[in-house]
Amino acid sequence: MHGIPHLPPGQGTPVNSSRFSKPRRPFGDPVASTKSTPRFIPPPFTNFQNLSLPLDVVLRSSEEEKRIEAAGKLVFHCVGDTGGIHGTAAQEAIAHAMEAQIQSAATPDRAAFFYHLGDVVYFNGLRELYEVQFYDPYKYYPAPIFAIPGNHDGDTITRPGDEPDHETTLAGFLENFCASSPKHVSTYRETMTQPYVYWTLEAPFATIIGLYSNVDGSLDGRGTIEQQRWFEGQIRSAPAEKCLIVAVHHPPYSLDADHGGSPAILAAVERASSVAGRWPDAVFSGHVHNYQRFTRVVEERKIPFVVAGAGGYADQPKALHQLQLDMARHPIPAGRPFQTTAAGVVLECYQETNPGFLRISIDADTLTGEYFLVPFDDPPPDQPVDSFRLNWKTHQLVDRPASAAHVAPASSGHGHAKPRGK
Repeated sequence: MHGIPHLPPGQGTPVNSSRFSKPRRPFGDPVASTKSTPRFIPPPFTNFQNLSLPLDVVLRSSEEEKRIEAAGKLVFHCVGDTGGIHGTAAQEAIAHAMEAQIQSAATPDRAAFFYHLGDVVYFNGLRELYEVQFYDPYKYYPAPIFAIPGNHDGDTITRPGDEPDHETTLAGFLENFCASSPKHVSTYRETMTQPYVYWTLEAPFATIIGLYSNVDGSLDGRGTIEQQRWFEGQIRSAPAEKCLIVAVHHPPYSLDADHGGSPAILAAVERASSVAGRWPDAVFSGHVHNYQRFTRVVEERKIPFVVAGAGGYADQPKALHQLQLDMARHPIPAGRPFQTTAAGVVLECYQETNPGFLRISIDADTLTGEYFLVPFDDPPPDQPVDSFRLNWKTHQLVDRPASAAHVAPASSGHGHAKPRGK
């Protein structure tokens, strides 16, 4: 996995790159090269004017809404890339850990829902695979599950050796997450009634704008701006008294050795923020099968960009995405923040050896993120391997951990991960 070294800082695209190959990013570059011909499959057209969904409509219980307001905070789980095409053991272990948190939490700390960051069903999002890859693994999870689609949820182009499928793009996702009314297609869960594949969740203390980044990581096809315009309007109209979160499957930043960050999604976030005159308080993504937390500084504002794509599809260590190595095959330095080649963008923490999930808590002033491991071989530890607190009103990180945690690499085994000291 680490057999090919990466280019040293400052060195650009290799001279032997061409239209037949993918340019290798310089070491420390968190954004991939722009694709000349990105693959974009137009989603079903919508005439919906309102693509927002209030949380209380889904909870169908005024008591649950009152519980959240009385607690003074909203708590939810968050992770992506769960589809168990290779078996659901890792996915089910994470589901069990999230369930256990709900069951053992004090009432104010109980997660109200799970927000899925995409790639629910591998490889092509087929309807027939939802039972085994989604409904069955989460049959004991006691709260609603929201989602945005990932590239595999919308990809109808089969791989070599796959059986051909004739479903239209996003057919399975639309049927199971965007039903016109709740239906019992499974013994255990109802379908969800999200308004569309990109949509806004209106919740106490938070507004969550969910985007659909299509197959290759872009909001709209060449020459169209339908989703971009909607995105800009959602940022502009989001209540100022609530924390503003953007969720999108393809991450704007990633230092993994395979994918890298999506330049089109980064550009979309920057454009929408510029037009709307407001930046999101945090951005959550999947797609890359590990955990990474970046901080971007914009005019003294600190914005967490978090990648959480180790939700169970990567069911063994070699399936997790590893971060870049430099020319000497050294990893990103441990024990301190790592300045990427992108100005103002620092990698604070990463975990590339075990699956895990996020627990997010938002109150009137603060967003708290905690990343919990679910190790392949050992019981999940009670304490998070990474945590951060953002005062989303002042846009500053508070109570910053003493050590920016690089977590032990795969060679140290697959048990409890421990941050390296300085």
